[in-house]
Amino acid sequence: MSGKGSTWPYAITQPQGPISVQFTIGNDVYCAEFTTFARNEVGKVRASNAPPPASCTITPPVCGNGVVERGEECDDGNTTAGDGCSATCQLENTSAICAGVPSVAGTAITSVRVASGLSAPLHVTAPPLDPNRLFVVEQGGTIRLVKNGILQPQAFLDIGDRISCCGERGLLSLAFHPDYENNGRFFVDYTNGVGDITIARYQVSANPDLADHASEKILLTINHQDFGNHNGGQLAFGPDGYLYTSTGDGGGGGDPLGSGQSLSTLLGKQLRIDVDVENPPYYVMPAGNPFPGAGDPLNLIWAYGLRNPWRFSFDRATGELYTADVGQDSWEEVDVQPAGVGGLNYGWHVFEGRHCFDPSPDPDCPNPPTGYTMPVLEYDHSQGCAITGGFVYRGCAMPDLRGTYFYSDYCSAFIRTFSGVSGGDAQNLADRTADADPPGSLSIDSVTSFGEDARGELYVVDQGGEVFKIVPGS
Repeated sequence: MSGKGSTWPYAITQPQGPISVQFTIGNDVYCAEFTTFARNEVGKVRASNAPPPASCTITPPVCGNGVVERGEECDDGNTTAGDGCSATCQLENTSAICAGVPSVAGTAITSVRVASGLSAPLHVTAPPLDPNRLFVVEQGGTIRLVKNGILQPQAFLDIGDRISCCGERGLLSLAFHPDYENNGRFFVDYTNGVGDITIARYQVSANPDLADHASEKILLTINHQDFGNHNGGQLAFGPDGYLYTSTGDGGGGGDPLGSGQSLSTLLGKQLRIDVDVENPPYYVMPAGNPFPGAGDPLNLIWAYGLRNPWRFSFDRATGELYTADVGQDSWEEVDVQPAGVGGLNYGWHVFEGRHCFDPSPDPDCPNPPTGYTMPVLEYDHSQGCAITGGFVYRGCAMPDLRGTYFYSDYCSAFIRTFSGVSGGDAQNLADRTADADPPGSLSIDSVTSFGEDARGELYVVDQGGEVFKIVPGS
């Protein structure tokens, strides 16, 4: 039972909702969840992880409780039809995720605090179609849940016993599978006890607010023991349904390992991975990767020439990939990759930003930079020291800001934006730091990440222990 796209036909008489069936493949016994939807979609079969539970009973979802559970496409806290989420918790139209969210004209913004008291938060995200929950990654190895605006006392997952921390190491990010509502799978990026970059899969437990700590399946372990910095750390699913991750060049000044321009290492890269695989190593190379002849796992390389791509994101509308690559002594950059275009070389360590990295005594960078993809935006270290990439806003509340990319810097904590790229340059640059400053005595000081909720609304993570939401200003 492996491979993307495997299907089993069946007939079902009940009109809607999950039922369970026990079946055997080889020597393994599985539980399968059969689900049909009110919109007459084709039913789906998903096998749970072996070994199976004692029985195949699947707890049915409770429609109307405000939590999107398996078999539900939405849950707005009621069972009223006609409000975008049906009486049986299925989406009634493609824009239903914005149902009930007031929209405000104009581009003015501010921010409000949505969580505090966190320990070194590094990342925030949410499952698809679940607008009532946020998940915050803490560097020490815990994932915290903010449910209906309240930080829950119990961690969703705690793997502090499996990681190395801190500095640039720790639990670095989290990504929910696009079909999380049905398969309950999510993925984490962390540095293990000896510092190696680790990509692992986990499963939610029967309680949707708790992960199954024992369900870990390790997909990749990338050697990273020479230096403690430049681990990369972002995970995100692309519009093609594949998992993307970023790795730094392995650390040290000036790329001493030569990782950025080498296709014989996974360091200094973006990787593209098909994770819909049931058997070890729990991944395969997706069709369309640019280096299929490189052998496993080097054939996972999607882009290269990166120093420390700490944060990247996909534009929900266009599929473009925005990568913020942290520079060394002089330049920070944002790279934009057209949707579905792999194999790009972003230049490190030949270039830092658009500039020859080591210009004397003999420049090693071509002019013009043929064969390299230059950033659409750069700024020098008089303005900051380590870029924190964000997202192109595609949310519900601020329609006039849709298409606007937000980013920051860990040291200077500015909030800046641009919208559109023309002639290789970012357009409509704006500094929104003063506007985004939260009211009262609150402040945003050390931006480690931006995040999106299920509706595409944006959040800012402050390593000091807080998460802020960007909201319409006046």
